[in-house]
This record gives sequence, C-alpha cells and structure tokens, in this order.
Amino acid sequence: MDNSSIATKQGGLTSVEVAERVAKGQVNKAVEPPGRSFAQIFAANAFTPVNFIMLVLFVLVLFSGNPADGLFVGVVISNTVVGVVQEIRARRELERLEVLTEAQAVVIRDGETMEIDVEDVVLDDLVMLSPGAQSPVDGVVTSSKGLQLDESLLTGESDLVEKDGGDMVLSGSFVAVGSGTITAHAVGADSFAGSLTTEARTFSAAQSLLRMAVNRILRWLIVIIPIASGLLFISLITSQMDFSDALQGTVAAAVAMVPDGLVLLTSIAFVAGIIEFSRKKALARELSTVETLARVDVLVLDKTGTITSGEIAFAKLHPLGSHNDEEAKAALAALGSADDAPNNTMSAIIAAIGTESDWKTVAIEPFSSARKWSATQFENHGWVYLGAPDILLDGDAESGELINTLGATGQRLIAIACSQSGPDGDSAPGDVEGLAIVELCDEIRSDAMDIFEYFAQQDVTIKVISGDNPTTVAAISQRAGIEQLGMPVDARDLLDMDEKLGESLEHNAIFGRVAPRQKQAMVQALQADGHVVAMTGDGVNDVLALKDADLGIAMGSGSAATRSAADLVLTNDAFATLPIVVNEGRKVINNVERVANLFVTKAAYAVLLTFVIGIIGSPFPFLPRQLTLIGTFSIGIPGFFLALSPEVTRVKSGFLPRVLSFSIPAGIIAGTATVIAYEMGRRNFDLPLDEARSLATITLLGIGLAILLAASRPLKAWKIVLVAAMGALYALVVAIPSTRAFFEIDLFPASAWMMVIITVAIAGALILVLPSLVKRRG
Repeated sequence: MDNSSIATKQGGLTSVEVAERVAKGQVNKAVEPPGRSFAQIFAANAFTPVNFIMLVLFVLVLFSGNPADGLFVGVVISNTVVGVVQEIRARRELERLEVLTEAQAVVIRDGETMEIDVEDVVLDDLVMLSPGAQSPVDGVVTSSKGLQLDESLLTGESDLVEKDGGDMVLSGSFVAVGSGTITAHAVGADSFAGSLTTEARTFSAAQSLLRMAVNRILRWLIVIIPIASGLLFISLITSQMDFSDALQGTVAAAVAMVPDGLVLLTSIAFVAGIIEFSRKKALARELSTVETLARVDVLVLDKTGTITSGEIAFAKLHPLGSHNDEEAKAALAALGSADDAPNNTMSAIIAAIGTESDWKTVAIEPFSSARKWSATQFENHGWVYLGAPDILLDGDAESGELINTLGATGQRLIAIACSQSGPDGDSAPGDVEGLAIVELCDEIRSDAMDIFEYFAQQDVTIKVISGDNPTTVAAISQRAGIEQLGMPVDARDLLDMDEKLGESLEHNAIFGRVAPRQKQAMVQALQADGHVVAMTGDGVNDVLALKDADLGIAMGSGSAATRSAADLVLTNDAFATLPIVVNEGRKVINNVERVANLFVTKAAYAVLLTFVIGIIGSPFPFLPRQLTLIGTFSIGIPGFFLALSPEVTRVKSGFLPRVLSFSIPAGIIAGTATVIAYEMGRRNFDLPLDEARSLATITLLGIGLAILLAASRPLKAWKIVLVAAMGALYALVVAIPSTRAFFEIDLFPASAWMMVIITVAIAGALILVLPSLVKRRG
C-alpha cells in the first residue's frame, strides 16, 4: 500500500500494518545520542592535562632514584576513579529520570485514538497534533483545523507557518495554533530531527563562566610551571648540587605548583549537584545549569501552572444583556462538540456543560495566544467567539463593569460572544455581541506563599507575565504573596514600544495580556539590563521566552515543546522544588570558590618559592613527599568536605577576580613567610638541610591551616572541627617515629620552634583578614 492511499485512511493503520512496519524496522526509534562507553569515560577522566603533568613528574621521581617521593601519584588515581564513578552515577540518574519526561504521541490505529511512546510511531502512522504538541516525525498534513506550526527549534525563525492538506511537517516543530493530523513520512534516523524529543537522555558538560575561569587558571599555570621549573633546575645545578638532588628539588616545586585536585573537586561539586537535582525530580540538561541557578536574580513566571495549580474548574455563568443561561450553555456545548483538541479551559467547560449539541460546524478559527480568542462558525447560528473578555467585548460598558468586578477577585474569566460576521484577520468583527462571562476557578498552589517568601529573602525579583487580564493577574499574585511593585501593566500598551520595556520592567512586577513574543522581548530586556533571568512555563506560548532565558524551567506535564526548549524540567510538576534546586546550585558554586581559593593559593606560594629559591640559589626547602603531606592535610582532604558543604548564600559575579584577590596575596604571604623561616633556620640557627626543610614544612603546615580557616568562611562549628582535625593529623605525623621518618621530618631546637610559632602567627593573622578585604572590594 503506497503512502497516498495510507494518508487517506481516516482510521489510520491496522494492527497488521503496524506489525509489518515494526518487522521491517520502520519505527521512530531515535538515533541514540553518542553516549560515551566505559572506555571513553575512563579515557576522558584519566588522560587529562593535570594527570599527564603528574605522571611525567612521577617518572622523573623514579628516574632520580627516590620512589618514596612519588606519593603524589595517588592524585592521578583518585582523579580518575572518582571522575569515572561520578560520571557513571550521573548518567544512571539521568537515564532513570528521563523515563518520566519521555514524549508521547497520539495516533489513530484501527479507527481508535491512542497514546503511545514517540519511539513506537511507525511509518505511515496517522498522528494527531494538538496545541503544544511536538511533531515526533516528518509527515504530510492530512487534515488541518487552522494548523500553524512554530519551527523555531529547528530553523531559528520565530514566525508561525500555516499548514494545509499536503504540506510537509518536520519533526521537532510544535503546534502553536490549531490542530490537525499528519501521515508519518519519515521516522527515526530518516526524520529531520529524530532525536530532538529524546534530549532528556543527553547530558553535556557545557562551558560555563566558572569552568572557563578554572581553565584560564590552568592555562596560565601550564605556561608558568615549565618556565619556573626549568629556571630552578638550572639554578640548583649551577650551585654545584648533585643531579639527583637538583631533580628532586625541581620535581617538588613542580608538584606544588600543579592544582592537582581543583578540576576533580570542581567536577565532584557539579555532578553532586546534578545528582541531587535528579533526586528532587528535576532534570538538568547540562552541568552549567547548576551554575546558572546560583546566579539567577530575576525569576519570570507565567500565572497558570506556576502560581496557580493549573487545574481549572467551571464556577459560574454570568449572562449578558437579554441573553440567558440556556443560550450561553447551548453555544458552549456546540463549541465543545466542535473542538477535537480542547485546551485546559475548554476541558473545564466541557466537564460542566457537556458536548451534546446538534449545531453543525462550518468553519473553525482556532485559539491563538497572540489574539486571545477562537471562533467557530455554525450553520444557521453564525459565528461564536470564545476568549478574553476585555478583548472580545472591548468598549461594552455593561460587560466592562462585570469584568472588572470579577477580575478583582482573581478568578479566571472567559467571554462567549456571537456575530453574523467572521474574523477580520486577527481582529473580531465590530458587531460581536456578548452572550455571557464564564467564571472559572484556578486555585493558587498551597505552597506558593512560602516559595515567593523564600525568593524575596534571597533577593530574587519576581516578574509575573501572563496572557490574562492584568487586574486578575494582580489579584492572584497578591493572594500568592508576590510583592506588588508598581502597578499592573496591560502589555498591549507596550506592543510597539520595545524601547520602554526595560523601564516598565524595572518599575513594575505584574504584566497582563502579554503576547508570546512579548514574553521573549521582556526576557531579553531584563538580560540587557544586566540580570540573570530564569523563566518558568508550561505552555506553547512560553517556548520563545524559555529559549532566550538564561535558564528555562518547564513543568514535566507541560507541552512537549516547552520541555524540549527548557534547561531544567520539574518532572513532578512541584514548583516547590525550585527553591531546593536554587539552593543546590548556590551551594555548588560557593563550594567551588572555596576549593579554588585553596588550590590557587597553593599554586601561588609554590610559584613564588620556586622563583625566589631559583634566584638565591639555595636548595629547595621541601621534598616532594613533604609537599604531598602539606597538600593532603591543608587542601586535599578538607577540600573534599568543603566541596560538599551546605552554604547557600547568593552567588555574585566576579568568581575569578575574587579568587585571585584572595589567593595571590595569601600565596605571597605564605611563600614569603616560609622562605624567611627556612633561610633564618639555615643561616641564623645553623640548621642542617634536613632540619631546615622540616622547619619549612611545619611552618607551611601551620600557615596552611590559617589559609584553610580563611577560605572556609563563613565559619561553622563543623569547619572549625575540620581545621582542628587536620592540625591533629599534622601533630600525629610528627609524633609517630615511623611517619616522621618517612616524610623525613627531623626535630630541630626549641629556639627555632619559637621562630616558627611567631612566623605562623604573623602570617596567619594577615591571611585571616584577607577575606574581609576581598569582600569589601567586591
């Protein structure tokens, strides 16, 4: 049977025909995203620049004949193992969660309408498209009721494309207006965008401001480390030091300059955030979603489905003029009978009024978010309009008073009107006559007030933009506890005034009668004003704004189009999840900054030590194993705990300048104090090299504790305990003869100990005041 004959079958394929196509592999099985195999995951985590540098240094240690100094190679192993385990965990969590967001398709088979998985659609299936639905396949239109598609997810063009019988529909486009059916022409890998509706399976480590900052630090150090190490090696050799000892000192310096755990702990923090999101039923598309959440300072909301529950119910009918309930109910029943794909509003009306009607449908103008109404022509009854009261009945004094009275209560209102004239483009005819106002209930979410109170406390500004009447939106927003900044704005007054959008958004919080493209323009205006904008939505009219927002947030039960456009999907539809994931995002970024402070400070003091020792020609003050000891207890172990600490303070821009403004001064103080103590030990106290190195090690250990304490702010009891525990471990290593011997820590005279205590106290005090100075600068 050829496609043309299949397309004309009103009952769709038969079960036998479906089975034949399944057997031939003509199903809409999406091409799996190029997910990484275990070998690829292992390679990506093992063969990193940091691991490569550490392995090269390990080989040099073995070459120098001091294998005990190769303790730092454990970082390579931990980097690889933890990285692999975390990525696999994240992938499993996302695979589990994507089942909840898998798109569905509505098809007609054996004359019956059924909902199936997108991947079960077969070639020549008769697929039904309703408002908000995303086409799962390429197809040919077989029937159209004002079908208009938005292909912006495919082409980038936001203009709606009208589709009539015989027109081609591409997979990934979504229905903005009207409804219709298509015959599947290309499925799976053969379709234009076969994998678009299964994006929930993919997980990308997209670039972010924070990752870019970390990478910049690494690029600088990759240039600095070879130069500094080379100069040090030349200096040590020219000072008549043994080749093995010179190499040992050079390796020690290089090991200290490598921020070996920075990338690892950054990744741990990000992936831990993603995993926590999934546990809260929030599906993040990218790792960078975590960071964006932390930076959001404006949250843009649609009313329906976010402030309100989205569960609409019929409340009351208010006849207008000389018309009565029976006339209005007859017209509503006829509209319900003519609507093959009712939206939530029409579904609520149908549930109350029913669809029993003998009116014969002649023509349909489907609902459009841009014009705010729909129209249907009936034989012998003329045209019946359903839509926004203040638009359909604009200028009618009687209805205007009723609309204002009812709208002030926050109830949702729909007008039903009649006319003998059809629509004039996007305008209703001038002789339209109101039949009744339909009052609908749309309950506010039970947790809405707590949620908005949270955002107010977190200095996140709320902007409500809705297609409903501004008075109604304001009343509902007030009941939900949203701050009523300025006055409710009718967005129709701003249609041709894009230059005033930013000013209006700055002074007002509530916007009604907002067209879909205005939502997009509002998001762009807020971004142009320097804000980081999150946008929530669940309907087809939210897609354009979701795409342009810094963070698009969709409800799991929302349209397939919004889920495809969003960066974060709340799969359980719980708006209360949002504060939780915002806190998680902030926690991650704050923790990464603390960890970065530790590692960049280490790199800073190591670079300073390397250059200074290279210039003065002294033996390097540390063995590699001693620096491993310092790094483990002042950075590595505590850094792991700091990467997962629960602070949720708001994140501000300027991550890299803030890190550098703490780490470079702290590194200079630590490096300078250590060199002074080391040289004084050698020159003033006549300590042998082993004892002078031990003195330098203990000095830097003590200063490292001060750095850890400063980087851990704001201080909590558990952080103080963590610092104390690290100090106790230092003391234990020095106290136990076997560990003291392994790290070659030789005890030195009490007089030198007093100098160490004074040096650590002065340097530590200077470092502890640094965070206050950095905060004052920021």
